[in-house]
Amino acid sequence: MIKKTNTPGTGTIRYLLGNSTFSFSCHCGVACFTRCCHDADMYLYPYDIIRLKQCLDLSSGEFLAQHIVTAFRENLSFPDVMLNMSDRKGRPCPFLSKSGCLVYEDRPYSCRAYPLEPAMSGDGKDRMAIQCYVVRHRYCLGHREQGDWTASQWMADQQMADYNAINAKWAQVAALFSNNPFGQRAFENPAMKMAYMASYDVDTFRRFVFDSSFLSRFDVPSDRLDEIRDNDTALLLLGFDWVRRFVAGQGPLQERPGADRSNPS
Repeated sequence: MIKKTNTPGTGTIRYLLGNSTFSFSCHCGVACFTRCCHDADMYLYPYDIIRLKQCLDLSSGEFLAQHIVTAFRENLSFPDVMLNMSDRKGRPCPFLSKSGCLVYEDRPYSCRAYPLEPAMSGDGKDRMAIQCYVVRHRYCLGHREQGDWTASQWMADQQMADYNAINAKWAQVAALFSNNPFGQRAFENPAMKMAYMASYDVDTFRRFVFDSSFLSRFDVPSDRLDEIRDNDTALLLLGFDWVRRFVAGQGPLQERPGADRSNPS
């Protein structure tokens, strides 16, 4: 039996899908087309930033300055990153046009997954599992359309494999922040700011890797070093490894013998 829960005051239904199927289709012929693209509380993941900044031909710093807002919400030791809605009537997504999404091929994970909400859990040994919830908003008519999907079928259709793989690694990093490793005033802690840089500002992190003492302290194999020079995704994964190392002393990134341990770099 599928247990459905209502969010009070919103008309939203959310339930764990499991091995069941759901019906959904979104297209310009649906009366509510792009309604979900307005006034959205859109969380962005690190890989979302990479895909969007490349699509828009911006540096990561430029994208962050122009398109995101941050806030300490459920996790008071590390900020959430959200897409800044435009000031136009109805507060639409800044990438929404009359004909639809301008960044559709690189749309964020939450948009790509909708109406699924994937939830990742791990066993502490680099193994992650995904459970998917279905969300039905009162205004969304896509659930009345034909088309039955399992979670795996929908994720394959929406080309979510790369997102899932990288977000699973991000989930391991984000879990470390729930223990408040940065202290009571986390937003003032340089270590928190460095973790934020490695997670969201890959272009600045690349300069940090090559222009600081990073490579004299950490053992990065030559083949991985060659890859991160030009590959943002590979650089992001190195950033995840680095954060896991200096926050919790775990992960594959190793310090060189005799390296100075007085600061994260």
